[in-house]
Amino acid sequence: MTDRPARRTQEQRRAETERRVLDAAMALIARSGSRAVTLAEVGEAAGYSRGIVYHHFGSRERLLEAVVDQAQRFDIPGYQGDGLDHLVRIIEAYLRNVVRRTPSARAFLQLWGEAIAAAPVLAPLFARRDADFRQLLADVVRQGVADGSVRPDANPAAAAVLIVGLVRGTGLQLIAEPPVRDVPALIQEAARSVRGAFAVTP
Repeated sequence: MTDRPARRTQEQRRAETERRVLDAAMALIARSGSRAVTLAEVGEAAGYSRGIVYHHFGSRERLLEAVVDQAQRFDIPGYQGDGLDHLVRIIEAYLRNVVRRTPSARAFLQLWGEAIAAAPVLAPLFARRDADFRQLLADVVRQGVADGSVRPDANPAAAAVLIVGLVRGTGLQLIAEPPVRDVPALIQEAARSVRGAFAVTP
């Protein structure tokens, strides 16, 4: 007598369907952007029908919102007592995620480019998420000022804008066509630039 595999719950089946749909959507967007992507195309790429995609997400706009949420995720290092080091490790983690050139990273930067071009669905989604990312970075800068690792005259809000520009601009270049062969050296230069800009001077 052999043990039968446990039957998946409805919640597990739903989560699996949503994961496959999001993976398919990110792959399609990474390849050609979001403008031409339809629910039917996503459903077919995921191995389902358009109806399944509609059932789980309700609309193309809701699907794109879920893609933005999923594609933006990367493992953010924790604070270990040194705010400047924390800031640098966040930047390194962000750029390493881009360098992996996964469909999610490519899809995120494709969508961000469309949002910059004022895509009506994407622009407000990215406005909110970019504000959250800037807030995170500003809080890290404040923590660095408090623990003495970041120069006390640093402006957290301005620093956050500068850092987002650094990682997004570098990320766009890396995702399109890496401009340098030694990508780890590029990440190291980004880290060195941030340390030089915000470190406490002797």
